Order: sequence, then structure tokens, then C-alpha cells
Amino acid sequence: MARPFWSGRIQISLVSFGVKLFPATEAKSEIRFHQISRGSGARVRHQKVSSEDDEPVENHDLVMGYEYTKGQYIQIEPEEIQRLRAASRHTLEIQQFVDIDELDPGLFEKPYFVLPENDTQAEAFAVVRQALQQTAKFGLGQVALSGREHLIALGATAGDRPVGMMAYTLRYAAELRSSAEYFAEVKTPSVDEEQLALAKELIKRRTAPLDLSRFKDQYEIALHELIDAKLKNLPIPKEEMPAKHAKVVNLMDALRKSVSTTKRQPDDRGSDRLPAKKPPVKAGPKLVHSRAGSAAKRKSA
Repeated sequence: MARPFWSGRIQISLVSFGVKLFPATEAKSEIRFHQISRGSGARVRHQKVSSEDDEPVENHDLVMGYEYTKGQYIQIEPEEIQRLRAASRHTLEIQQFVDIDELDPGLFEKPYFVLPENDTQAEAFAVVRQALQQTAKFGLGQVALSGREHLIALGATAGDRPVGMMAYTLRYAAELRSSAEYFAEVKTPSVDEEQLALAKELIKRRTAPLDLSRFKDQYEIALHELIDAKLKNLPIPKEEMPAKHAKVVNLMDALRKSVSTTKRQPDDRGSDRLPAKKPPVKAGPKLVHSRAGSAAKRKSA
């Protein structure tokens, strides 16, 4: 097992136990490129130089600098940062609990596996984990990681995963842009009830148990194919053009054709029939779909 990313204690009021955090993600198959000279094929290296005289600066001569006024810096040694007296460097104190649904998905950054520090910590760990799972809560606290104090959400592992806990670094509220600024100009037309029923039926037919292994990084696969072709002097794979779909006249036609060509998932036991089309009613010389009944239902509800 890899070394823990962080070791410390979780504190909930008077309850305290030791834990270890491990990163839950990794760039396993990510292709990394180096910059090379087109002419010689030699790798290009970047060198740290002083902005004053362009002289190279060795790593042991580098210190942190805070620019307090234009061109003027306060020097801070790395050891001084390490010695900062911040309680959250060693303790994740849970300050409150929230329902899982209260956390905006946009807040989440990185996931971490949380394990008890050793067997003697396992009892308190197990009690807190099960309490979080059964109450569907996240505990919120702060911890110092990688030179910054992060907001942390602590919760139980979901479903049939091994009995552990998860910690997620969260963005602070000030880091999230206001959605109102972006959605202010979005038009909100009235929704046709028949179109809505078709859209819900399409969602039902495409609903299936979560299986993330079905999703592959196609861009990464294409990069591997390109590199393999160059190594073996094979023709470069051609770009696959997206499949052409028949032109659809309007939204209603698009919804009906989408539903009629989409099979239900195995776990969906509902009917395969399309939502019944509402009979038209006369309104003057033209035939129009009646929405009065739907509006009355919504009003009475």
C-alpha cells in the first residue's frame, strides 16, 4: 500500500480517533508529452533564471516570496511554512453535519479514502462510519493539506463498497461563481405536457444501474493508436466522423423517434408503449391540442 497522503485525527466533540488519508484517484493511463526540438529531436529543458540578470538559480537557492508592493518581496523559507501553528495540520475537527443532498456537486474537488490509523482506532471509526451512513450525513471540517487549509466533507462509503469512509476536499463558497449571472438570460417557455411525458419516458428507457466501467476515455485511446501507428510506420488512423441522423422537423418528432428507437433497460419493468397522444379539440377553424385540462390540474395541485 502507498504511503498516506495525510495522517492525523478526526475530532467530533469529545470523540477522537486516528486516521490515514489516501488519494482515491490516479492518472493511470494518461499520456504525457515532452517538448522537443523539431530539427534535432532533442528534449527541450526549462531553466530557472533570475529576472534581474538572467543568471541560473539553483534549487537550493530558491525561497518563497510574497509581493507586498510592486517589485518588493518578503522572503519566506519553506521551513517557516512547515512550522506554522495551525491545528488543522494534524486534526480534522468536524464542526457540523449536513444532509448529503445539501452539498452542490460543484463544490466537490478531490476524493480520498479514509482508513483507521490502526486496529485500536477501529472501534470509534466503525461507529462514526455507520452513524454517517444510516443518517445520510456529511461531516464538515477543515484540514491543512498541500500548503492550504481545505474544507473537507467526511462521509461513509456508498453501497456495497468496503467498510471505509470517504473525505472530499470542497471549494469554498467564494470560489463558486454566481449561477444567476449565467442563467439570467435563459428563456423559460411553457412546457407542453405531451412533450414532457415523452422526455420522461426517454429518461426511463435510458436509466440503468451505475456502471462507470462502460465509459472509456476515447481521446486517450485515439492518442495510443496514433503513437502506435507512428512507432510501427503504419498509416495514421483517420478521424471517425459522427454518424448522421435523419433530419427531425421539430421537438415532438425528435422525442417520439428517440423513444420509439430506445429499448428499455433490463431493470425497467414498465410498459413499452409510448405516452398516449392527446385528442385534438376544435378552437375556431383550426385544430389545436388542448392544454386547458393540464393547466387546471396543475392549478388544483
